[in-house]
Amino acid sequence: MNADPKRSDARDAALEATSGATLAATRSIVLHDDRLVGADRRNAITDLFENWVSARARALGVGGQSGFAVVAVGSLGRREMVGYSDLDLILVHDDRYPERLSEVADGFWYPLWDAGIALDHSVRSVPDAMRVTREDASAALGLLDARYLAGDRDLAELMIVSVRNLWRTEARLRLPQVIEAAEDRWRLTGEIAHRAEPDVKSGRGGLRDIQLLNALALAQLTDGLARLDPGTAGSPLAQAYDLLLGVRDEAHRIAGRARDQVRAQDADEIAAAVGVTDRFALARLISDAGRTTSYAVDAGLRTAQNAVGRRGLSRLRRSPLRRPLDEGVVEHGGEVTLAKSAIPSRDPGLVLRVAAASARNRMPINGLTLERLAKYAPPMTEPWSAEELTDLLVLLASGYDMAGPVEALDRVGLWGRMFPEWGVVRDLPPRDGIHTWTVDRHLIETVAAASALTTTVPRPDLLLLGALLHDIGKGRGGDHCVIGADLARTVGRRLGLWPDDAEVLSEMVRHHLLLHRVVARRDAADPAVVADVAATLGEDAVLVQLLGALAEADSKATGPGVWGEWKETLITGLVERVVARIGGDTEPAPPRIVTEHLVLAERGGLHVVTRPGDGPNMTVVTMIAPDRPGLLSKMAGVLALSGLHAHSASVATHAGHAVDTFVVMPTFGGPPDAALLRLRLAAVLDGDRDPVAELAAKSAARQPAAGQSSRLAVPVTRVVAPPRARWLPAAGDDCLLELRSADDEGLLARIAAELEKAGGDIAWATVATLGATAVDTFCVRLSTDDPAAREAVSAAVLAVCAPMR
Repeated sequence: MNADPKRSDARDAALEATSGATLAATRSIVLHDDRLVGADRRNAITDLFENWVSARARALGVGGQSGFAVVAVGSLGRREMVGYSDLDLILVHDDRYPERLSEVADGFWYPLWDAGIALDHSVRSVPDAMRVTREDASAALGLLDARYLAGDRDLAELMIVSVRNLWRTEARLRLPQVIEAAEDRWRLTGEIAHRAEPDVKSGRGGLRDIQLLNALALAQLTDGLARLDPGTAGSPLAQAYDLLLGVRDEAHRIAGRARDQVRAQDADEIAAAVGVTDRFALARLISDAGRTTSYAVDAGLRTAQNAVGRRGLSRLRRSPLRRPLDEGVVEHGGEVTLAKSAIPSRDPGLVLRVAAASARNRMPINGLTLERLAKYAPPMTEPWSAEELTDLLVLLASGYDMAGPVEALDRVGLWGRMFPEWGVVRDLPPRDGIHTWTVDRHLIETVAAASALTTTVPRPDLLLLGALLHDIGKGRGGDHCVIGADLARTVGRRLGLWPDDAEVLSEMVRHHLLLHRVVARRDAADPAVVADVAATLGEDAVLVQLLGALAEADSKATGPGVWGEWKETLITGLVERVVARIGGDTEPAPPRIVTEHLVLAERGGLHVVTRPGDGPNMTVVTMIAPDRPGLLSKMAGVLALSGLHAHSASVATHAGHAVDTFVVMPTFGGPPDAALLRLRLAAVLDGDRDPVAELAAKSAARQPAAGQSSRLAVPVTRVVAPPRARWLPAAGDDCLLELRSADDEGLLARIAAELEKAGGDIAWATVATLGATAVDTFCVRLSTDDPAAREAVSAAVLAVCAPMR
């Protein structure tokens, strides 16, 4: 029987009317229609594609009960078609008409390919879709956006409902894969909140992260974060999503193709299209949206992990305990939270202790803890106490691990309370293409790079503070170095720095570009240039060394290729020549002993004396005992085992007795009891205890067992400044060993024990902790003056400087 020619002609006409060329031409008209902007344009493009698919389905004879259906996923599934988004379609079939499958598929795909429309397509049966959902976490997330367009509606709905039910059932098992895929994406695209040219779709804090939260909410693994829920339409997260979607839409339109990165050359036009003044205002809006989204996705993923629960034998383990981290700060369930006894309204330094504990232990701050601190924490008293400044420096010395805690504090307004100057540089985009980051993130990146250099300079605390503030004058008009110098001086005084240190900090900011400019424009080896640099910096060798380290950190934080071997050679050489011209270091001198302690030493016996220190939680502990080998390590070990952190120390001898004075601060609780410390020291001296071995065992016990951590993995490498040791010139038989190392619990006890093991007699020592860096000088008397013996001793000391935790 012959086919009806009229029906065939009508079908051909219908197919011609739904050609891909017609669709592409119509899309171009819509994209360039000035009357359509924002959501109206996205709706028009979405309707255009939906109508085309429906008409094409009718022309191909794909209707109800046909055994074929077309389902949209991706942007079309969410009705968010922007500019040149891929057209994501699935042809669903029920295997009843395999002879028609190729014909129907080709009838949809080829017109789109021929017209140059980007197409992401697949052909699935319902069992196929279920298998993909179970095997591929990324594909499963995409299928959750599926929406019926044309054909057999019952078949399409069966696939959609089946996939979503399977996701709800198995999302708990798939969560590790989902998190791993998200982290891989973040490593590739970076954070949109801080990038000069952010990827608003795939970057960390972008559109795909909110879609991820929707998927977790669908599986009931997080709170109701889904953007399309009626109750969340006006939420900050929904507003962030709408802004990023609008920016992506304009980026596509302006580029004339699919482009998810906001390029600097397009930013002003995008800004005008979304209704803001210029590219700098746009950058701040994007940064704020990225911060909002990143904060939400961090909280959502932690909530999801906690909701997953434990399976198998792990269900028999006890619930996680509250492990103390600092005064008023504990770990619970892989997060940093407040101790039950903590009262934020009475403890201004609690905010910094929480942030420092978060960075130091690589754990996120609990969301409710942040809210409580933001609501009740009082302003910091000015000037800050020594403990508060120390906690800030510990935070800054944590390298890239500090970025998360600082961002968390900033999102709830706590960072801005401590540093009001931060508001001007927050989300401020760079004004040249060489910078990768926004100004505020560039400052954080510079601090992170500087943390690896803290053992190369005499004042690691000022290096970290200078890195934090070196560009603080940007965004205010005028020379940011001059403006920033005045701001840095003000900040330094607020932090409680000595006036001389505040002035050095100010000069660091004022001259942080000096070395860059000299090596770029002048001969850095010319003695006249060296003399000019020395005069400009006031013949201050410490300032010169700080600027050299800051130049390196600043360059590394600017962007790839800014710091290279050529620049390193020039700046390092210039610094060395300027320091040599100014003059070397002064020789350290043994500490003085106060009269009261001289009397006790002459009286003989074992004594422990305490008095209040300069800060509210500081205590000065003096231990006096008959001198003997290994005494310093035992005294320092007793203090460490008693929960006392030594911030500085002086070691001396008189009348055959060691007179060792330590400035300590308790990790928890009140000041130490002198009588109790004396009993513990006596027990150690009697040989009943080995404090160094006990410290090592205590550290090992703190290490989490494999698989016990429930926090989100950190996709960065921890930065640790390498320890450095050098022998200084000394008179007579004395040998002066200077050691710079990241501070750690029991560090002084371990170093002293190693020196004693090597046969060194510690005649005197001065110990100082500047933030998170120990700068110690030991006067050691060795049994030989062989240089090789010295090198063996310094190597052994360096080997024990690795952190115990």
